[in-house]
Amino acid sequence: MLSGMRCIKCQRSWPIGDYFGGCPACAAAGAPASVAPVFESFPELKVAGDIATWLAYPGRPQLGEGNAPLLQLHEIAARYNFKWLGVKNEGANPTGSHKDRMSAAIVRRALDIGARTLAVASSGNAGASLAAFAAHAGLKCVVVTTEAMVRGWRKAIELHGADIIVAPSSAARWDLVSLHARSGEWYPATNFMTPPVGSNPFAVDGYRAIALELYLSLGAEQPTDIVVPVSRGDLLWGLAKGYADLVSAGLVRDIPRIHAAEPFPRISRVMAGEDYLGQFDGRSPLLSLGGTTVTYQAIQALLCSRGVVVGPSADQTIAAQRELAQAGLFVESSSAIALAGLKILREQSVIAEDASVVLILTSHGYKEG
Repeated sequence: MLSGMRCIKCQRSWPIGDYFGGCPACAAAGAPASVAPVFESFPELKVAGDIATWLAYPGRPQLGEGNAPLLQLHEIAARYNFKWLGVKNEGANPTGSHKDRMSAAIVRRALDIGARTLAVASSGNAGASLAAFAAHAGLKCVVVTTEAMVRGWRKAIELHGADIIVAPSSAARWDLVSLHARSGEWYPATNFMTPPVGSNPFAVDGYRAIALELYLSLGAEQPTDIVVPVSRGDLLWGLAKGYADLVSAGLVRDIPRIHAAEPFPRISRVMAGEDYLGQFDGRSPLLSLGGTTVTYQAIQALLCSRGVVVGPSADQTIAAQRELAQAGLFVESSSAIALAGLKILREQSVIAEDASVVLILTSHGYKEG
């Protein structure tokens, strides 16, 4: 049962509430960090139906999200000499990405507190997802994007009845969401702060379910390593927190090493000693992993899981996308970076030959223009 919130940095406890700017104490000190839900205890976890009781908002599923298939890739595992290689295919979610887990959690929180208009700053996946889940729940939705949004996403969002606002830049998206969120008009799903703290903590909580599903699927043979596509680390932190809770409940002995694959150096620069509050300029065709900032949650997730961050090139990522397609999985290029990152981690001997590895493939590729 949800009992409160706690800062992931200073560990200060706070009452249950919406902390869009993260921990008030850390924000006041000029070093923002997100908060996470705290639970009194964890109930039994034996079947998929038990997962909901581990979440901040257990409510009924909205559109059949979650329980994405875990598929074993025998040929690719043999090619790179891995003991076992699997992919968590999040593209099987209702709108085709892991963002559906976030959207379901946000809708449940919004219904609980009486919020009527949801808002998201998005280049595509999150906007299409939130628009769908808001429509299903009878809530309004505003998607703030840029001209770069792919036509397919735009069409889906419009058909779901959400309003699209095109901002002149990614930074301008946050300014607009901030204005309306602070006034109480919009209930935000994603970050709008600078420096960022990550998405709505109730949204991020939905990603913990992936760790719980992996536990149920693999039992005693949990992965030694997990590779995750990363921008600001919502999914990365959700996975690490989910496994930390499994450790606390005595269901697993340790957190797998959770590695980050980013399209250009951001987190890697912070891990090398730079301040996480800085700006990390870079360009990439992987729009879903864009952004020039780093969150504390991304750093903390890597530290607590002993993970490593790597930065595959665009060419390496496209090659990995092709390799996955030839194995029957057409994924978004921003998902394929996980396989590209795995290759680098293997070449650097970060991941050993006898490793059991899971790649998180965040979205299918049919939405890319």
